[in-house]
Amino acid sequence: MADTVMHLLSRIKFSSLFFGLIIPGYSLAYGSESGNIVNNDISWFMLIVGLVGGLALFLYGMDKMSEALRNLTGSRLKDGLAMLSNNRFSGLITGSLVTATIQSSSITTVMLVGFVSAGLMSFSQTISIILGSGIGTTITAQLVAFKVTQYSLLLIAFGFALFFISKKESLRQYGAMIMGLGMLFFGMGLMSESMNPLRTYQPFINLMAGMSKPLWGILAATIFTALIQSSAAAISVIIVLAMQGLISLEAGIALSLGANVGTCVTAGLASIGKPREAVRVAVSHVLFKIIGVVILFPFIEPFAKLIVFISPQASEGLTGIDAAASVLPRQVANAHTVFNVAIAIVFLPFTTLFARFITWIIPDKPWEEEKEIQPKFLNELLYHTPGLALDASRHEIRRMGKRIQYMNIDMMPAVLSGSKEELLEVRSKIDDIHTLYKHLVTYLAKISRLKLTEEQTDNLSNIMTAVNNLDHIGGLLEVNMFELGMRRIQKGAKISQQSQGVIKTLHVVISDAVKTAVKAVVEDDIQLAQKVIDMKAELSILADRANQHQNERLVSQDSKNFEAYKIEVEIISRLKRIYYHCKRMAKTVVEIEDDEKSLYNDTEDIAAG
Repeated sequence: MADTVMHLLSRIKFSSLFFGLIIPGYSLAYGSESGNIVNNDISWFMLIVGLVGGLALFLYGMDKMSEALRNLTGSRLKDGLAMLSNNRFSGLITGSLVTATIQSSSITTVMLVGFVSAGLMSFSQTISIILGSGIGTTITAQLVAFKVTQYSLLLIAFGFALFFISKKESLRQYGAMIMGLGMLFFGMGLMSESMNPLRTYQPFINLMAGMSKPLWGILAATIFTALIQSSAAAISVIIVLAMQGLISLEAGIALSLGANVGTCVTAGLASIGKPREAVRVAVSHVLFKIIGVVILFPFIEPFAKLIVFISPQASEGLTGIDAAASVLPRQVANAHTVFNVAIAIVFLPFTTLFARFITWIIPDKPWEEEKEIQPKFLNELLYHTPGLALDASRHEIRRMGKRIQYMNIDMMPAVLSGSKEELLEVRSKIDDIHTLYKHLVTYLAKISRLKLTEEQTDNLSNIMTAVNNLDHIGGLLEVNMFELGMRRIQKGAKISQQSQGVIKTLHVVISDAVKTAVKAVVEDDIQLAQKVIDMKAELSILADRANQHQNERLVSQDSKNFEAYKIEVEIISRLKRIYYHCKRMAKTVVEIEDDEKSLYNDTEDIAAG
């Protein structure tokens, strides 16, 4: 929640700077030339308060609406992107729908980077989704262009009632979404009403006339959008200007083009210091917008005529500024949408070639050994979408789990018959595991401070439990198994081939349990989790056979053989303990009906370990 508030405050701060400094500054400059006395006709304090307050309500409403939508659909967004991007056309549609839902092309980009890094899709597949995300961001502009501000308080009241009266979480989220939509429209109404005095204020009219020069309009909107980090908010401010007839359609188009370029800044900044896949996705996003703007720049006037042709006309009886104010909002919104759809149509047939071009200009780095492993999926941009942030942590668990699997496989031969150097080499693999564990716990702790739904809170608790149990398995390998191997070497004990065979048979099943438990947690797969839990019977039989084999060795009077016997018994005990943690991981996925029985079984496992 703190991150969301800080993000919101930063937007409001930059907006206050824009309206509080730039507009009065230009007004004072032009006012002295035109002979108008600023304070005689306009109350600048009330105007700026109305603008800033309205924009604050607009941004807050948009955040609340988007947050509710993400809570309702966030858990399915990832699967939708991964499943529906098999070809460029379905990828385009998927990118549009997902971005329209979360209202952030930056978050869509972060998800794509994660999929490419995980090998779930190729970079070329992401191109069509990036094109679709541009279309998805235009939904807000189309929404706010409808003049329904008179119903805003009704939406707020209805959404508030639904949110606070309903006990069902999904209905509460729908209530929050409707309430956010109402705040969005109410904020727009405040901004529009505040700007009304500017319709007859010549210095401001002169300033807005300057925006008709495409280059100035594009630059101004690019900077403004980069500062507030929201193209939807920037386009909405442009539409508010259009609602008062304060800008021409050409100026609105130029400003909307700048907003399209400015929104790429967030993705660009997020890719700094990230893997090459992240940089390629961000660069693709930027190039699409810039190339589109460059192509359209010389044809803004013909483009404006096209938009006028396809948009509704002014009602009869309206003339002058009133007529312009009645049609300009829809025209600006349509221009924004047509521009992004046109980019998609132009580039969609060449996604494969474009991907090769991006890979050529941003090649893979020469391989070099990392000093310390870094997380691939734990991106802070996902904090605004807790469901996706939790999915990202599951992807990182896969990386941590694979390293534990490799360490577990290599540790057993080293313990049973390896040298000291081999044991040390295997134990050194724990460094990467500890590093990923530290990053995961820190990331999950930050998620826990966000505003989560009941389901997300349960998922967070389960993921944290799984991560801790995975770390315990790493600890058993690093400390207990390593010490048993060192003791074998120091005591000169020799594990017989027959005993090694018994232990290795048990270890194969344990290794399968580790692999399956990790996969069950990452994929949230109940069947895989149940498979891990059902392994208990098979492991009990194997453990009993192993113990029987060890008991038969007690007849030996050889001290070295007796020392080997003790080591073998402890190895078996540690393997059973590893399975206990695997089962605990699996139980974070499978809901156990009888908690008391579950606790009793876990206690048995602890005693057995």
